Amino acid sequence: MTEARRTTASRHVPVLSQDVIGYLDVREGGTYLDCTLGLAGHASQIARLLGPAGHLIGFDRDPRALELAGERLRELATALGERMPRVTLVGEAFSRVADFVEVSSLDGMLADFGVSSMQLDEPERGFSFQTDGPLDMRQDTRQGVTAAQVVNEMDESDLANLIYEYGEERRSRRIARAIVRARPVTTTGQLARIVAGSAPTMKGDRIHPATRTFQALRIHVNRELDEIKDLLEAAPRLLKPSGRLVVISFHSLEDRIAKDVLKDLTSKGIWNVLTRKPVVADEAETARNPRARSAKLRAAAMLAPGESAAGKTPEYQDQGSGRQLTGFAQLKTAKVKKAIGAQGGGKKPRLRK
Repeated sequence: MTEARRTTASRHVPVLSQDVIGYLDVREGGTYLDCTLGLAGHASQIARLLGPAGHLIGFDRDPRALELAGERLRELATALGERMPRVTLVGEAFSRVADFVEVSSLDGMLADFGVSSMQLDEPERGFSFQTDGPLDMRQDTRQGVTAAQVVNEMDESDLANLIYEYGEERRSRRIARAIVRARPVTTTGQLARIVAGSAPTMKGDRIHPATRTFQALRIHVNRELDEIKDLLEAAPRLLKPSGRLVVISFHSLEDRIAKDVLKDLTSKGIWNVLTRKPVVADEAETARNPRARSAKLRAAAMLAPGESAAGKTPEYQDQGSGRQLTGFAQLKTAKVKKAIGAQGGGKKPRLRK
């Protein structure tokens, strides 16, 4: 592992971590799935609460992230000793969790959508234009087309539609025309300059003019929106009655899918939504961690057969309090400490060792 990657891991701050732990209602001895392991920030906090009878499962399709998360969790195991829960890591996309996790086996699921800090900080991954690098953008570098292939081979009209739909960029046709004229486009810096030259920053816009185009390419390359929908539709089969689902999104397309899927399944008597509005970070947290500024958290609890969501209210409503959560001990409020449902036994999850 390079020193740069060690530095990234050490300074990684998981977003909305207090709210994640609160809404997951992490219980000792439970089984919890982190669908987007990343640098194991949230996973480490969950692991500290599970105890030796607990089970932490982590998914990440990025081989580098999985390696780094594994090292961080091994260091945590050294620190916790006998208090460390069992850990299983799976190097697959989170849309495939149903292929590896037993039905009705989970007490909680967490998904932190979007690109990870490590991916943004490594120029060779091609996710960021802050430092010039090759146009890649694949979360799983073992497969799939690269962003370079998309910008250099896609038809201009299709490229414009992609940038408009996935980047919500109103000037998509102008940008696509400039990209096609500048081909071949091989680096992140080159692409950013092309976009900025064809569509300069608009008045009142606080983001770089290439931000939306990069978002659109990343979503397309990694099939991110399809992955999210597949995961959310699979979640009810994997959770125990009263099991919790927590999702964090970073742009409107992700949040809209989470909102719509939860709303649809709530109308079918599957979920009790715990967040009437998305939870956001307050000024104190965004000052510590600027990435939290765009984060939105939604949470829901599985309804038991025959149970109704009517009259139920959220059990945890500390929305973006800004208090620094260590994850080293259970939150103190009685509502958060209240156990939900039985521990549940059943068969062991079918997990890759």
